[in-house]
Amino acid sequence: MAKMTTEELLSVFEEMSVLELKEFLDSFEEKFDVTAAAPVAVAAAPAGGDGGSEEAKDSFDVVLTEAGGQKIQVIKEVRGLTSLGLKEAKELVDGAPSDILKGASKEDADKAKEALEGAGATVELK
Repeated sequence: MAKMTTEELLSVFEEMSVLELKEFLDSFEEKFDVTAAAPVAVAAAPAGGDGGSEEAKDSFDVVLTEAGGQKIQVIKEVRGLTSLGLKEAKELVDGAPSDILKGASKEDADKAKEALEGAGATVELK
């Protein structure tokens, strides 16, 4: 197997989506039993660096606005997205509108929204 240079590796990483990069970092951490928290934070920083612009919002709140007709499925999705127990997840769903995730990345927020809507819920990203 040919050894890649640092520049070659960086060009591969440049072409990866944030989700692909996160999956790679998770696998890397697991294989080598390390934490790559600092590189993740650097990779997730918005281009341009100021982070204060309204246009480049980088954290989102996932808000369950309505549970819909399949409440049990929605509760299962809420539990899968959070570390909540059954009782706490049920209370969140029953008490809609409820914040499910706060400060999530765009990719994570979109993924959560898709999962919850797939279970029949109405979801809003803020």
